Amino acid sequence: METVSDWNTAEFLENKEDVMGYLEAALNEKDTKFLFKALGNIARSKGMAQLAKELNLSREGLYEALSPKGNPSFTTVVKVLDNMGFRLSIQQKKAS
Repeated sequence: METVSDWNTAEFLENKEDVMGYLEAALNEKDTKFLFKALGNIARSKGMAQLAKELNLSREGLYEALSPKGNPSFTTVVKVLDNMGFRLSIQQKKAS
């Protein structure tokens, strides 16, 4: 019998290029819940407790905000991205 283990995305986000590709893919889904889950996976790859401390947030609050059921504030999203060395930018969509 074959055993299947749970996939832990956070284990495979080893560098900024991995994180950037993952974020771009999450944004392309146009699904905020998927994006928040991706941010949670990224935060876990760094260490949720350390990130929460650096952002002056509770670990539990950050876990909840970045869960599939979460709804983080825009400020929280920007702070998480900034802490990881990223920033949001706006680009005009290409004409179809």
